[in-house]
Amino acid sequence: MWDRLLTDCHVATMVPRPGDPLGIVSNAAIGIADGKIVRVGRRAELAGYRAKEVVPLGGAWVTPGLVDCHTHLVFGGNRAAEHAMRRAGASYEEIAQAGGGIASTVNATRGSSTSELIDSARRRLHALMRGGCTTVEVKSGYGYDTASELRLLNVARALGEREPVRIASTLLALHALPKSADRAAYVDMAVEEMIPTVARLGLAQAVDGFCEGIGFLPHEIERLFDAADNHGLRVKLHAEQLSNRGGAKLAARYNALSADHLEHLDAPGAQAMAEAGTVAVLLPGAFYTLQEKLRPPVQLLRDHGVPIAVATDCNPGTSPLLNPQLAMNMACTLFGLTPEEALAGMTVNAAAALGLQDEVGSLSPGMEADLCVWRIAEPAELGYWVGLMPERRVFAGLDA
Repeated sequence: MWDRLLTDCHVATMVPRPGDPLGIVSNAAIGIADGKIVRVGRRAELAGYRAKEVVPLGGAWVTPGLVDCHTHLVFGGNRAAEHAMRRAGASYEEIAQAGGGIASTVNATRGSSTSELIDSARRRLHALMRGGCTTVEVKSGYGYDTASELRLLNVARALGEREPVRIASTLLALHALPKSADRAAYVDMAVEEMIPTVARLGLAQAVDGFCEGIGFLPHEIERLFDAADNHGLRVKLHAEQLSNRGGAKLAARYNALSADHLEHLDAPGAQAMAEAGTVAVLLPGAFYTLQEKLRPPVQLLRDHGVPIAVATDCNPGTSPLLNPQLAMNMACTLFGLTPEEALAGMTVNAAAALGLQDEVGSLSPGMEADLCVWRIAEPAELGYWVGLMPERRVFAGLDA
């Protein structure tokens, strides 16, 4: 006997078929047992099965729970003042050089107690959960030293333990260089101290870096990735956001889970990502906030068959975005994704960007029963409304 049987619904399984990118099953039912999906099929096909609880959904649509695969959710303070600076014409680099940007968030984070960090991050996490997220990636990166990075990762762990959501933690070991730091010594610390400690404590599943002129250079990222690989951690990379430093090719060479931003991606980088299976994570919130003009080359990604994910990039400076539906809408209106691509970008492809594609992001037997029920007429509505959350109910395998 199953634990739960959801009936009278339409399902976007996100397991594509020819001519059907969403893998739609109409007039469907879903069987759930032990927190996992047992069967997905037409309602008539599952009519003979018994369950402890039968839940009629009244013709609603069911999708996988949304996956936000790129956030900087844990931080102290905010950077609302930078909004005014940008409106006055200051660039990303100028704000950073004036003492703003990442450095100001590091200072505010250091000045916040652990309980304050948990409380503020929880409020942001709840906003994502209200939008349908059942899996959220959380990066560190606002610490500048090993002890501070460990504190941020422990906050992320606490969120995952206290909230009905799956947290995927990432050590953003090379985010920004402290103003007075010796560059070589700082990279040494990240490689020789930070990564081994985080790996030993099991506080992160992946390691990330910011490959950019105002961040870290490819040879420094190589050292970071070598250390991650030596300690059994997967890698991700902020790449080609402000310029082309060859970050996408570098990430692909290390079989990175994802390369993120990618406004300046070129054809060799796209080809390398395709061959490595590296997911392209598009971050329209940052593009919007920074008023960028060069869009990520979506058609290039399509042409090479690179999986495309979409994320909020929630952070205090360049993407104060806490609405996954708005992220999907922006991906369509700003970057030219189709509604189907945007939904795949926050489900199956986002799960792949975290290495979780065998657990979440699609609805098929054996997958976690992380799913959302939406009172909508068609899946395209999820990236259509601006400011209106469609009524929804979440069934999460974590507590099913």
